[in-house]
Amino acid sequence: MYTTYDNLPKDARIWVYQADRSFTNEEVAVINAKAKTFIENWTRHGDDLKGSFLLKYNQFLILAIDQSFNTASGCSIDASVRFVKDLETELSVDLMDKMNISFKDGANINVITLADFQAYAKQKKIHADTIVFNNMVATKEGLEHNWEVPASASWHKRFLG
Repeated sequence: MYTTYDNLPKDARIWVYQADRSFTNEEVAVINAKAKTFIENWTRHGDDLKGSFLLKYNQFLILAIDQSFNTASGCSIDASVRFVKDLETELSVDLMDKMNISFKDGANINVITLADFQAYAKQKKIHADTIVFNNMVATKEGLEHNWEVPASASWHKRFLG
C-alpha cells in the first residue's frame, strides 16, 4: 500500500540505495513509476506493507515502510532487493555497492570507493567538515538528522586520522 513519504512516522524503517552516478530525468520518471507500483504491491506473507520512497539528489533511492502497520519480513526485504536489482539491470546503474562512499564537494555529489575515500582523507581532500552521506541510517528520523552530516559526526570519522 503506497502512501506519501511525509505520511510515514518518524520511526519508519528505511533502506538507502546509492547510485554510482546521477539519474537522468528519464530514469527518474521510470524509477518513480516502478517504485510506486512496487510499493503498491509490496507484501509480507500476503499482508500489505504501508510504504513509500524518495529520490534524493537524483542519486539516492530510499525505500521506507511504516512498521507500525506491518513489519518487514525476510521475504519482503528480499522482494525489495530484487526490485532494486531489476532497476540496476534496466538502468545500467549500480545501487548495491556498499563499498562506495558519497560526499559533497560544494553542490556536487561525489561517489568514490572506500579505498579512494581513505586516500583522500590522508591527502586532506576530505576533512572533518566534509559532508558525507551516512547510508547506514535505518529510520526516517535518522535520514532527516543523521544522513547528510559532517564526516566527523559519522562512521566515516575513523578515516580522518
